[in-house]
Amino acid sequence: MPIEKRWVVKPQGDPAAVAALAASLKMSPVLANLLVQRGIDTVERAKKFFDPKLSDLHDPFLMKDMERAVERVAQAVRDGEKIMVYGDYDVDGCTAVALVYKFLRHIGHRNLSFYIPDRYTEGYGISVKGIDHAAQKGVSLIIALDCGIKAMEKVVYAKQKGVDFIICDHHLPADEIPQAVAVLDPKRVDCTYPFDELSGCGVGFKLVQAYAQRNGIPFEELTPLLDLLVVSIASDIVPLVDENRILAHYGLIRLNRQPSKGLLSIIKICGLENHGITIDDIVFKIGPRINAAGRMRMDEHDENASPSGGHAAVNLLVEASESMAAEFGNVIDAYNQDRKSIDRSVTQEAHDYIERNPELKSRKSTVIYNPRWMKGIVGIVASRLIETYYRPTVVLTMSNGFVTGSARSVPGFDLYQAVESCSDLLENFGGHMYAAGLTMRPENVEEFTRRFNAFVEENIDPQMLVPQVDIDGELLFSDITPAFRRDLNRFQPFGPGNPSPVFTTAGVICHGDAKLVGMEAEHLRMDLMQRQKPCTTIPCIAFQQPTHYEWVRAGKPIDICYQIVENHYRGMVTTQLRIKDIKPVRNNRS
Repeated sequence: MPIEKRWVVKPQGDPAAVAALAASLKMSPVLANLLVQRGIDTVERAKKFFDPKLSDLHDPFLMKDMERAVERVAQAVRDGEKIMVYGDYDVDGCTAVALVYKFLRHIGHRNLSFYIPDRYTEGYGISVKGIDHAAQKGVSLIIALDCGIKAMEKVVYAKQKGVDFIICDHHLPADEIPQAVAVLDPKRVDCTYPFDELSGCGVGFKLVQAYAQRNGIPFEELTPLLDLLVVSIASDIVPLVDENRILAHYGLIRLNRQPSKGLLSIIKICGLENHGITIDDIVFKIGPRINAAGRMRMDEHDENASPSGGHAAVNLLVEASESMAAEFGNVIDAYNQDRKSIDRSVTQEAHDYIERNPELKSRKSTVIYNPRWMKGIVGIVASRLIETYYRPTVVLTMSNGFVTGSARSVPGFDLYQAVESCSDLLENFGGHMYAAGLTMRPENVEEFTRRFNAFVEENIDPQMLVPQVDIDGELLFSDITPAFRRDLNRFQPFGPGNPSPVFTTAGVICHGDAKLVGMEAEHLRMDLMQRQKPCTTIPCIAFQQPTHYEWVRAGKPIDICYQIVENHYRGMVTTQLRIKDIKPVRNNRS
């Protein structure tokens, strides 16, 4: 049985501010309240929110070391030096590499290569193997993206090999900063850049923006790169506020109207042509396909690249030929199909193991280890286990003689602190509040498990172990008019910091037949009706919620909380409610 969720209605905004916004913007008070809840409490702020402008992007030279970075890139371009663009193997890293690589190619620099480390033989971040490869190929400058902020020793090693580094990262730095030519990271304590929640690709874009600004290249020549940037912003789950909102807004326009050939191939594979691609489409369809390549092994690679599946993803993203991009897209999609099959199998195996061990099942956290599991999918498995057991989770496997794994958290609990409390047992670790990666020696697994579980036990608030649905407001179905939907669409793009609003409606009933759909009849599809006049019926889908099927089918009343979405099917666009949770009305209220 699924864990019962706790519904929490957010406090209403200041009534005077809500009324003023509703009147000035000619908007539903419900949506005006939504603005105020999100800190948008004046007409001026609302207009800026609804009409993002590229001219409001921050000056890239406000970022620490940007002047030095631009000067070093300009020198390399001017002197024809060989530049290697180096990045992590996830979506953020691959899009960042593709973005900077495409820009350098666009400005005419041809002495250029890119490198994505292999997850299995090199692991995360800057590797000795990658530096050696660069030195052997005559590379004198590496631009590292979405990694490198803790690569102190590797940067020194590269310098000894005659290779300079520019680091573009967005992860939390250690006390020491690498001695690179330039270290661009808005999270540096000595960096006063106004916004520190850029994606790794976003930091790469600021470098490109600064170079263009300094060298008289019109900003319009950068807009073809924004489709890559929005894919990174959505996939890396950075807050969709400030610069990220502006960049995502224009990135979605580019992705929908004129995507690069590589992204177009994925869009076609996902069936998203003429669909009105959203952040959700990137998160659940486009991003996982790019990610899958880095999770899987790559059998072949060209002489300029590392033996990694991530290399295949970058090949796709920089490809200018539509026919070649289609071929690369099919390769990426095959990786994704393999990934889905493996992660389903491993998730079931992990689930069965927990169910067979009552002590493990009763804890407030999960640490589970199997040396046979594939390293590339343990993060996905950790997320899947949280869906079932809803508690901080670490999934470990064996790779190259070390135990390595991924950790995921529940809202409100600082996972990074929990992992850091065991740092003396770890060879290395990194991440943030809700996700982390870690590596340790096999003999430390037992003690790590004990101490991690003890830390969670002592520090987690019991309420964090109950899934919570935050509700923005209450609606009648009759409130969901075409004008309401148009105004709601103006809040997009949705994501962290600007989530898709969740509404609640009480006492609705099924109109007609409810159906269980999906490969395993795991989703509930139905038309729900509210009988207050005017009587209104709306199609609904409740993913992974089959348990209320009989109750709903019998026409008994339910309370629902939901998001309002557009459903695209065979060229038709209709309003649909995406049900977040269902509570049967046991007292027969309707």
